[in-house]
Amino acid sequence: MATDTEKISQLKSSVANLNQISESEKTGFVSLVSRYLSGEAQQVEWSKIQTPTDEIVVPYDTLESTPEDPEETKKLLDKLVVLKLNGGLGTTMGCTGPKSVIEVRNGLTFLDLIVIQIENLNKKYGCSVPLLLMNSFNTHDDTQKIIEKYSNSNIEIHTFNQSQYPRLVADDFVPLPSKGHTDKDGWYPPGHGDVFPSLKNSGKLDALLSQGKEYVFAANSDNLGAVVDLKILNHLIRNKNEYCMEVTPKTLADVKGGTLISYEGKVQLLEIAQVPDQHVNEFKSIEKFKIFNTNNLWVNLKAIKRLVEADALKMEIIPNPKEVDGVKVLQLETAAGAAIKFFDHAIGINVPRSRFLPVKASSDLLLVQSDLYTLVDGFVIRNPARTNPANPSIELGPEFKKVASFLSRFKSIPSIIELDSLKVAGDVWFGANITLKGKVSIVVKSGVKLEIPDGTVLQNKEISGPRGPLRNLPGATGFEEKL
Repeated sequence: MATDTEKISQLKSSVANLNQISESEKTGFVSLVSRYLSGEAQQVEWSKIQTPTDEIVVPYDTLESTPEDPEETKKLLDKLVVLKLNGGLGTTMGCTGPKSVIEVRNGLTFLDLIVIQIENLNKKYGCSVPLLLMNSFNTHDDTQKIIEKYSNSNIEIHTFNQSQYPRLVADDFVPLPSKGHTDKDGWYPPGHGDVFPSLKNSGKLDALLSQGKEYVFAANSDNLGAVVDLKILNHLIRNKNEYCMEVTPKTLADVKGGTLISYEGKVQLLEIAQVPDQHVNEFKSIEKFKIFNTNNLWVNLKAIKRLVEADALKMEIIPNPKEVDGVKVLQLETAAGAAIKFFDHAIGINVPRSRFLPVKASSDLLLVQSDLYTLVDGFVIRNPARTNPANPSIELGPEFKKVASFLSRFKSIPSIIELDSLKVAGDVWFGANITLKGKVSIVVKSGVKLEIPDGTVLQNKEISGPRGPLRNLPGATGFEEKL
């Protein structure tokens, strides 16, 4: 077997011949692999973990209110840049192209909503908050075409690409493209931890600093709750916090999310992958680790420049094994949240759950397209008519996975204001103006089609069947129905 030193020296010469990527990408990649091979400690010493105090994870409701003078607000906003992580494709939801162009509500896409929000902000305060989109090589070309439609808006849109790294063949640590895989399958974007060097390498960081910008608010493009918050921006500028991670209280749905801890006098992100096996259940418990990372991050631009130039951002490496045409490959990634420990005066802010509304699957689309939310000035706002602070849990079968299939199976999105949970499995079709309340479960066997008529109200119903010929609800025969 080749030693690690031999592997790295072989890797350097292979990478030197990859003309598709820049010198900074080559250097970054080799450095990432070297760190991985050196086996830097990924796990933490469990006994050293401490729960962060309110000084380190600040409760949102203790933040000072923002200045009332609109001129002061304008000054604050003129220091801000909004960055959306736009590298993901919509493939898991059955869509081609960037995920940010999936229609969320009223015919508007994620990107439309983001642009409308910032337009309204710029108009209201007379400021000029720019929008940055970090694309991957998978989304760049499509995004360039899509943003042309915003050319008349009062918002500057910049795009830049995150790095493009070669996948590594697991057996011998040779880059996949060096073995003839020159198409997109040979490459990968190395996670959103790459946002910091990519901002610098693209020239965007220096350009923004020269315009007097001080903070970037970065978030996933599919998190509808990640909107500009003046109280947070004001707090960070006043307290000179170089980095802020928004966290929010965990529910049972979030047990795998990373959490903030105090560790050897620093605040840092603890991810499930770093947890020793015997402590995984404790990590998932809501009692000890009460908060999780929303990936809404606020970071000082000068601090990013300082740390990237010093090559100091050595975040934990996340090995992500994949298979391409039967070849086992490895892609090494990093996460932006893990950078928190390298910044001065870094904090978390424990924000309301409304700031975390990601759309990862069609079940999330059902929530945001329903009467549970309304759309105001590009903001998706929760309906106050729902008294339960938690959203209903929704589990839709594979028939609903693709956005097009999901949309075709609902004549209109049901009313779910009083819904606690919904489970749907099988070939189920919903009519218009249906109301779902309490706990509803609709499970039909393979080969059976069930149509739920317009205007049906289902409250605490468990429907499985039908056994005989198809009948429509309600009052259909051949149903096993438990109330």
